Amino acid sequence: MKILRRIHYNSPVVLTFALLSLSVLICGKLTGGQLTSKLFSVYRSPLTDMLTYPRFFLHILGHSGYEHYIGNMLLMLVVGPPLEEKYGSKSLLMAIIITAFMSGVIQWAVFPRQGLLGASGIVFMMIVMSSLAGMRDRSIPLTLIFVVVFYFGREVLDEVLKKDNISQITHIIGGMCGAAIGYALSGKKRASM
Repeated sequence: MKILRRIHYNSPVVLTFALLSLSVLICGKLTGGQLTSKLFSVYRSPLTDMLTYPRFFLHILGHSGYEHYIGNMLLMLVVGPPLEEKYGSKSLLMAIIITAFMSGVIQWAVFPRQGLLGASGIVFMMIVMSSLAGMRDRSIPLTLIFVVVFYFGREVLDEVLKKDNISQITHIIGGMCGAAIGYALSGKKRASM
């Protein structure tokens, strides 16, 4: 029992996100995928459908299966806690909400025949934000340049060349949100120092 007392909930936003996503995955499996498709996937639906609006945000909690979930959560659990520590839980939660909304609305508006679910856009937002975490005096971190060249280059090539069930556009949107939010948050940190 002493060990349990030494364990603390060190990254509330990231850990809660991972646990909520796991709950959604389990409930989705128990309902034969109905819950996931009705509430935790974003797709073109009429604006008169009241579930359209929560789907713009909730799609990030849905996953197609255990492998999809684990792939996203492993990266999130590595990259997310240092970001939450640096910028605070509230700022990271707002970054997640903004990225979810942007990717959800763009998916709904631009890709009417495709659905979207999963946290990969959030993960890529965190990856780009983390590469900006060391920014000082308006200088551009070399790590950001590498991330942009390697990551965005791969995603653009995959979007053009591959026909798979992976939404590279969501990764790109997540990365763009991460760059904008990371830059804005870094500016606030500089101003407050």
